[in-house]
Amino acid sequence: MLNGLLGKKLGMTRIFTEDGRWIEVTLLEAGPCTVVQRKTKDHEGYEAVQLGFGQANKHRLTKPLQGHFVKAGVDPQRTLREFHVEQDDPLKPGDEVRADIFKVGDHVDVSGTSKGKGFAGGMKRHGWKGGPGGHGSNFHRRPGSIGQSASPGHVIKGKTMPGHMGCERVTTQNLEVVNVDPAKNLIAVRGSVPGAPGGFIILKKSIKAVAAAASSKKGAK
Repeated sequence: MLNGLLGKKLGMTRIFTEDGRWIEVTLLEAGPCTVVQRKTKDHEGYEAVQLGFGQANKHRLTKPLQGHFVKAGVDPQRTLREFHVEQDDPLKPGDEVRADIFKVGDHVDVSGTSKGKGFAGGMKRHGWKGGPGGHGSNFHRRPGSIGQSASPGHVIKGKTMPGHMGCERVTTQNLEVVNVDPAKNLIAVRGSVPGAPGGFIILKKSIKAVAAAASSKKGAK
């Protein structure tokens, strides 16, 4: 069974529970996604489907990519990603996948591109403690010493330093699905999701929830 969808982040809001409490949720537009290609173990060596999301202008696509969509018999898609499926899964090119593959109570992992922060100092970027706050200190928010003397005589690779912050792929794990609207392809998840409103996201069933379910089944046996 397909374990993920493509979509975009719409923004955050809050919803009220039956007992009168309110919780913060992020609204996601999950799908509809079009199956563009079915990959099989016999041909490609593994079982997967290639999903497309969002309409694209064919004049902005390369000729090979235009031919790829023509062969599948689908409209040009803006974004393509692959998802693992089982060998007996009936999905084929042209099929549409909607938000109803998830239900309330499911746990999902959401991947997106974080907001770009530009150039940031070490305290903001890495959470440094910083130097003394008094006037006599020669450094407050500056890096200080970063290397060694004669041995090894260079800055160790991976040293945390000021630099570009954000604008990278981030995954938030194990978010609870609190509402699903299949008609509008909307999913509300409890908590925050990486990226700005309108940003592209990948929604998958939580690997932690799947592992926990497998472990409980194994224990029951």
